[in-house]
Amino acid sequence: MSDSSANDHALSTRGLNKSFGSLVVASDINLNLPNGVRYALIGPNGAGKTTLINLITGVLRPDAGRIILGADDITAQAPEQRVRLGLVRTHQINSLFPHLTALESVTLAVCERRRVAQTWWRGLSTYRSEIDEAYDILSALTLAPVCNRLTRALAYGQQRLLEIALALAAKPKVLLLDEPAAGVPREESRELFAAIAGLSRDITVLFIEHDMDLVFRFASRVIVMVGGRVLLEGTPAEIAADPRVRAVYLGKTRSEAVS
Repeated sequence: MSDSSANDHALSTRGLNKSFGSLVVASDINLNLPNGVRYALIGPNGAGKTTLINLITGVLRPDAGRIILGADDITAQAPEQRVRLGLVRTHQINSLFPHLTALESVTLAVCERRRVAQTWWRGLSTYRSEIDEAYDILSALTLAPVCNRLTRALAYGQQRLLEIALALAAKPKVLLLDEPAAGVPREESRELFAAIAGLSRDITVLFIEHDMDLVFRFASRVIVMVGGRVLLEGTPAEIAADPRVRAVYLGKTRSEAVS
């Protein structure tokens, strides 16, 4: 089913609700993410951020409401169907192929998207077009110099970039990143987010992040969640200056510093 009112948005939600018994984890969430925008999703622990991502990706089913990808209502679609339609996520904890090289890993993901992974046994050299696409993805994320290194030998920040490369191999229209810098040293995390910022503007990015320096540096808009609700949405400057955000999340000193 299509929704013409959502054509100008890469991703929208309408009246999204989810409860576990008496615990409300998502309450009347309405979002409109324009094409190509970099959104940060922030809020205190337990605010419902990962729950919202799980609802959007189909890991959880909403009790009420709709999820619209472009012009398509995907509320009833299975997670793998949403991936094929262009909605792709990464997780807080990466799940990579430690015994493959970075290039082999991304090539395998490209083969999976192109539906030729079942003939992987023929050998990597058979898939020149897939290899070229995988190398281009790795290059865009500054991983070309280590593309022939085993995944387990990569620095942790490089592993997180590789996870994003695997997501990009699925040709996403919307990319959801759940704490992509979790566990990454500060200097590496800045490099990681610089690579994210440099992604094609054909891709809309929504990322969860607790490091406010990264949020205010790389997000063009910020969504603040508290108690399963969207408290407000705005530019980083608007979010930093809002007294409600100071009260529930940023803290007065921090918000004054970035306003």
